[in-house]
Amino acid sequence: MSRKFIPAADPSIRYMGRIDRTIPDAPRIVYAGSMITLRFTGTELAAVICNHRFYNKMELGLLVDGRESKVAFETDRERFTLPLVSGLEDKEHEVTLFKRQDATHYFDFFGFETSAETEALPPRPVSDRRIECYGDSVSAGAVCEAVENVGAPDPDNTEGVYDNAYHSYSMITARNLGAEINNIAQGGIAVFDKTGYYHSPDTIGMETAYNKVIYFPEECGYTGWDFQKYVPHVVIFAVGQNDQHREQGDDPDINDPDYRRRWKERYKDIIRDLRSHYPKARFILLLTVLMHDPTWDRALDEIVGELCAEGFEGLSHFTFTRCGKATPGHPRLPEQYEMASELTAYISRMGNEIWED
Repeated sequence: MSRKFIPAADPSIRYMGRIDRTIPDAPRIVYAGSMITLRFTGTELAAVICNHRFYNKMELGLLVDGRESKVAFETDRERFTLPLVSGLEDKEHEVTLFKRQDATHYFDFFGFETSAETEALPPRPVSDRRIECYGDSVSAGAVCEAVENVGAPDPDNTEGVYDNAYHSYSMITARNLGAEINNIAQGGIAVFDKTGYYHSPDTIGMETAYNKVIYFPEECGYTGWDFQKYVPHVVIFAVGQNDQHREQGDDPDINDPDYRRRWKERYKDIIRDLRSHYPKARFILLLTVLMHDPTWDRALDEIVGELCAEGFEGLSHFTFTRCGKATPGHPRLPEQYEMASELTAYISRMGNEIWED
């Protein structure tokens, strides 16, 4: 039976997220929540990918005409065809393949494979509202589907099967507002290199990752991001939860005046640099409902005050109702939707003018 291949560079395929498209026929999908969408008439669809696993079980999210599921696979570091859906009614459909997890893996996408009779359709228009979120595991939706553990520590040995960036507060908020989103979220990340939990023992901080599209030094190095490719109207910066940990040496103490000063300055350096790329964007600093010392929230208040004193406009610190109090484990679906509801309302109150270019 003859088959049809729709290459990754085909204009009918729509992408969302910070994606490395240096090679148009093999874009590299790294960040949690990145999406690949195709509208078509036909009954089946498969994706041709090459996955690169670091740890955890491998699963990709799937939306078929708005209905969510997931596909699991084990093939690693070789090109293969991953069946997505079959037996559909022969009519128009929309399928979205998305990355549920953060840097537990990444994959190269080569295109879609389908039956010869399938016809690719033009993509839907891209929203003229754009959000970007810099965050940790909460923004990446880590362990959010472990709903039996609401308000409790994480279950043991989950191997990533409860991770789902689609249901992170950041991506829910974007959907609520009808916006595109680049979700620059990585579990365990802190502001400084050598702190936090990501990429142990040589931990990588947001100070290294925020301006990258690829940040895997042991496999493919670092690839810088061209900020002109995506200019958001709203920037959410949600880093600080993991900063009280250092893998090697004593844990940092935010109450230590010298460390507090250095931490705030590096945080502000990143915000200033983002502002240089996004001069009209609204910036929202926040921490989530995952339990943490409120001293970190007070440090964010100080950062806002100090940057505003420099003349930085359109900057605020948003505090969730249960900020730092709701759960000792990762926020589950109810907490993620709780945060999204509050953040959606907060951004909505800024008015429609924030979405003007």
